[in-house]
Amino acid sequence: MIALFADLDNTLIFSYKREIGPDKVCVEVYEGREISFMTRHSLENLQALCKKALVIPITTRSPEQYGRIRFPGCPRAAYALICNGGVLLRDGAEDPAWLEESRELAAKSRPALREAMGLLGKDRDVTMEVRYIRELFLFTKSANRAKTVAALEGVVDHALAEIHYLGEKVYVLPKGLDKGSAMARLEQRLQPELTLAAGDSDFDLPMLRRANIALAPEALRPALAGRGDVLYGGSEMPFCDFVTGETLRLIRERDRQHT
Repeated sequence: MIALFADLDNTLIFSYKREIGPDKVCVEVYEGREISFMTRHSLENLQALCKKALVIPITTRSPEQYGRIRFPGCPRAAYALICNGGVLLRDGAEDPAWLEESRELAAKSRPALREAMGLLGKDRDVTMEVRYIRELFLFTKSANRAKTVAALEGVVDHALAEIHYLGEKVYVLPKGLDKGSAMARLEQRLQPELTLAAGDSDFDLPMLRRANIALAPEALRPALAGRGDVLYGGSEMPFCDFVTGETLRLIRERDRQHT
């Protein structure tokens, strides 16, 4: 069995705010609005991939946010890792034992998360409620992200928690509960022969470093320096086309070698 652990936003799917060309397919609707897309070419590749490999979405999205995504012509993912890997969905249903184990792994980081929550609660630049996602990590938004992150950096114990940001979004994550550790836990269950991972951001680095073969954009090359078996996508095509196309190519080459 071949397993592809694939990030979603800006890897397989893109916001309506991103230009990926005219031939695209809607994969997410929110309050009646089409908000996320992928190219038709990458969707066709994904449809073919689902017949040849176990495609495992892995995302920071909450269950509600993940539940809005539909890939036309593809079966529902047998496994999906959401909440940055803290929650496992099996055929769409949450695995309670996995969540309990995730909370146990995050337990030692709770003092740091509480301290960060207190600081964020007083931060006048924070523009939305501070959410404690499934008692795993903190999420909020800031109108002055640089200032908010700098304040967090000054109080958070980096041995216990990590601070990440994307645009105006700010996350405080427990140390050791990341996409790489979630990937390792699921690998123990599934025992795949080969693992691939695709992602575009710092959130994805732990799983990109763990996979047998990683697919990443050029922007992550410095962070992955020294890591072999990384394929880098350039700007000549949407990243979703690169990820799905290269994964299909690798699988087909492997099939030819085994025939």
